[in-house]
Amino acid sequence: MKNSEQLYKALSERILVLDGAMGTMLQRYKFEEEDYRGERFKDYEHPVKGNNDLLSLTQSHAIEEVHKKYLEAGADIIETNTFSGTTIAMADYHMEDLVYELNYESAKIARKACDEFTAQNPDKPRFVAGSIGPTNRTASLSPDVNDPGYRAITFDELRIAYKQQSEALLDGGSDILLVETIFDTLNAKAALFAIDEINEERGIKIPIMVSGTITDASGRTLSGQTAEAFLISVSHLNLLSVGFNCALGANQLTPYLETLAHNSDFFVSAYPNAGLPNAFGKYDETPEFMAEQIREYVEKGLINIIGGCCGTTPDHIKAIADLVDKYEPRKVVFSF
Repeated sequence: MKNSEQLYKALSERILVLDGAMGTMLQRYKFEEEDYRGERFKDYEHPVKGNNDLLSLTQSHAIEEVHKKYLEAGADIIETNTFSGTTIAMADYHMEDLVYELNYESAKIARKACDEFTAQNPDKPRFVAGSIGPTNRTASLSPDVNDPGYRAITFDELRIAYKQQSEALLDGGSDILLVETIFDTLNAKAALFAIDEINEERGIKIPIMVSGTITDASGRTLSGQTAEAFLISVSHLNLLSVGFNCALGANQLTPYLETLAHNSDFFVSAYPNAGLPNAFGKYDETPEFMAEQIREYVEKGLINIIGGCCGTTPDHIKAIADLVDKYEPRKVVFSF
């Protein structure tokens, strides 16, 4: 991976900033069904509104614009617009056949934006993280309360889907693969197994970020793991980073990041929501308030990568970037 050395060098020198929410920014465009369809899918027989990944094909200018706003705000790493980019998730829209193209084109859009900003300031290289979401199925839990032994998906089905997505993200120019918003570690293990296969087949070493999600105040993932158990479950792999995102605001995430930071030899990442959603599903934390919450992370030396999830905007990322620029990253001993 040509940019890996630059990535590890940057991580050893400073806290890297990840971008914020793609969905939050796309809501501002107020795209309707015909916008999602574009010219190419104008006669498509199924509704597609809400399929944000499709916008990489039909409204690519908007995706590129969002990427650039986050890069202008100070992001070092931007995520591809591929959170639902598997055949499993795309089945909701009957668009499984588009999966390779969606991921490839999304990575190309992010790559182009990153390369432009790196060219402007070579001392601050920008990196593309191929976003691999959790899918809408779980390998550990039954969706049927009357049949606890039933599973809607198998490990092998997940592995095949994740491998297709990962290969397309790499072919499109991703520097990192980010397995994110993990609510079921067994799903994540299928993704990591698939990426390991690609490593072996291509003779490469892909930097992998793993980011779980603590779903409530119990401090556990949806499939029941504590932060420590989650870390142990993925620590057998040679990861770039391990961390948490989504579900909770910055303040609520602190004790779980402490668990990771004190027990892991990997870099630690965090990208919390802008607080918890209010009664209308909106996120109320201002950029200044959120940055102040994150100050605890950096004062305690907990993180190496920081960004924002649901409800965050370029203004949030700028406030966070300005804050962490004054602090040293968490110390990690690594060998490239």
